Amino acid sequence: MRRAAVRGLTLAVLAVAAGCGPSPTGTAERAAPEPETVVQGLDTPWAVAFLPDGRMIFTERGGRVSVLENGTRRMVANLAVEETGEGGLHGIAVDPEFPRNRYVYLYYTHSKANRVSRFVLREGGLGEERIILDGIPRARFHNGGRIRFGPDGKLYITTGDALEPESAQASDSLAGKILRLNPDGSVPSDNPFGNAVWAYGLRNPQGIDWNSGGQLYASNHGPNRRDGIDRIERGANYGWPATCDERGGEFKPAVRCYTAFTLAPCAVAFAGGDLYVAGLRGEQVRRLRIRNGRVLDEEEFLTGMGRIREVVAHDGWLYAATSNRDGRGRPREGDDRIVRLPLEPVAVSSGYGVLP
Repeated sequence: MRRAAVRGLTLAVLAVAAGCGPSPTGTAERAAPEPETVVQGLDTPWAVAFLPDGRMIFTERGGRVSVLENGTRRMVANLAVEETGEGGLHGIAVDPEFPRNRYVYLYYTHSKANRVSRFVLREGGLGEERIILDGIPRARFHNGGRIRFGPDGKLYITTGDALEPESAQASDSLAGKILRLNPDGSVPSDNPFGNAVWAYGLRNPQGIDWNSGGQLYASNHGPNRRDGIDRIERGANYGWPATCDERGGEFKPAVRCYTAFTLAPCAVAFAGGDLYVAGLRGEQVRRLRIRNGRVLDEEEFLTGMGRIREVVAHDGWLYAATSNRDGRGRPREGDDRIVRLPLEPVAVSSGYGVLP
């Protein structure tokens, strides 16, 4: 099937791949809104979150945490992190009780491991660190790093296999997992293995989010293509070192397995029933229409910006952060940057279309 390039920030609908849903009668295309630059001149922004008053707070892999106030960036912390390979400062999460406790959580790499810490955000900046979880295996690659609060009020953490594939299959290891903790770092009583592990058998998950029904989905980097989007269930095994196209038996199948090209999916975000996926090597955002755990069709957009690491849906907007200064991209003038687009349905005649 011909892969049509979507450049100049247009949304294009392409023919649906065989077996992936009903085929559109034709190709529909319209110009997308021009993305609005929110902040630029960054160095590898990794995660974006929002405070209850609407202010954006975000991380950069080298250790900086900043708040955007009336269009002006204010750095609130510069952590001493180990920025080697894919290591450094990664995920950020704002406590659901932030107006009361002022807590912000960060995932970062130090000299011996990865850890999650809780901080207090005051006018003077982030401080009063309390380590929530330490000893998450680290390596030059595959450090995971996304943290999010779920609809159940628990803190979810994605971890990579730290270049030890078999560790992903050990339910007593913190590597290659999705972890679930109480906000104070204690283990919830309903976790499946009596420890922090919620799901296992993952290679390098870097994105998690929940749909409107409370179902958790995650992105997972595969080796040499074979990147996966997974529907995450309590105690489930996602197979690694078996890849997303090799799973069977006890291994949960992927909702979407990319075997024709390398997407290298990072953050994911649900909005309007659709899942938006940031693509690093794929240099795009993908929008997947998922119904009842099945991907019906999908489209690509924001393909003119290079590597995209973060996507967040907030207050009617889709925010995306580039990662062109991470050592693998081609920085453009102004990079790295955070942009936003209005979240609105794409007017097409039948389906989004799908790429191989």
